[in-house]
Parts: sequence; structure tokens; C-alpha cells
Amino acid sequence: MTTDSTPTPDVSLESASRFVAAAGLVVEEVTATSVRGYADLDEKHHTPWGVVHGGVYTTLVESAGSIGASAAVADRGEFAVGVHNATDFLRPSQGARVAVEATALYQGRTQQLWEVIIADSATGKQLSRGQLRLQNVPLPKQDG
Repeated sequence: MTTDSTPTPDVSLESASRFVAAAGLVVEEVTATSVRGYADLDEKHHTPWGVVHGGVYTTLVESAGSIGASAAVADRGEFAVGVHNATDFLRPSQGARVAVEATALYQGRTQQLWEVIIADSATGKQLSRGQLRLQNVPLPKQDG
């Protein structure tokens, strides 16, 4: 994974919570205005009807947008938390490697707006897109 000089926590699958790790986002690049990565989606991500669950796409949107937005405010001792996630599911998929591309649309002092596009890496077809509004908040105090 490449990053700019902004300090961010470890966003690897190995360090993720079980919930986030199950979605499978592998982050390849983080800047203060973009995040790029991928996820390998398969039957572990299916609904009972055999297609990828929309909640997986929503989680990918929330994760990618939060990582980028938090990188943007880390130097201020802040991180970003999602306050509204609007994810559209454009076409069903039984599974694929998907490209996840997040881009900042607006970055203000207190809030940010990010767009996240999820596309089948093999065909380039968009499977889902989301818009995530985030609030910039102070980092929690560390015990110790």
C-alpha cells in the first residue's frame, strides 16, 4: 500500500475487525483526496439468492471513504466518521474481483463528502456506487 505523508492507522485486512475483514477490502493507495483498492467477492458474500449482498458494497463504500477522509484530517488530530451513506446497487454479481475507487467531492472544516465507485475489475462495469458524508471529530484519547 502506498500513502502520502499523512499518518494513518494500519488499514490492512490483518488488522481489521472481523466485520470489516469479511468484506475483504485490500487498500492499495491512500491520499487525503483518494483511496484505491480492491476486494475479491465470492459465495461468502452472497444473499440466499446467490448474488453479492448489498451490505458488502455499503461496507466497502463506508470503509474506503472513512479511510480517505480520516487521512485528510489526521494531521489535525482528527478522524472522520460516517453520518450518511447512500449506496446504489447498479447490477447483480455472483462474485468478482472488484476495484474500489474513492474520491473526495468536498472537504470542509467539519464535514466531508466522498464518492466511491465499485466496478468489476475484469469488465469495468460498475456494480455499485455510493456517496458518503462524514463528520470530522477529535481522535479518542488513548489510555496510558
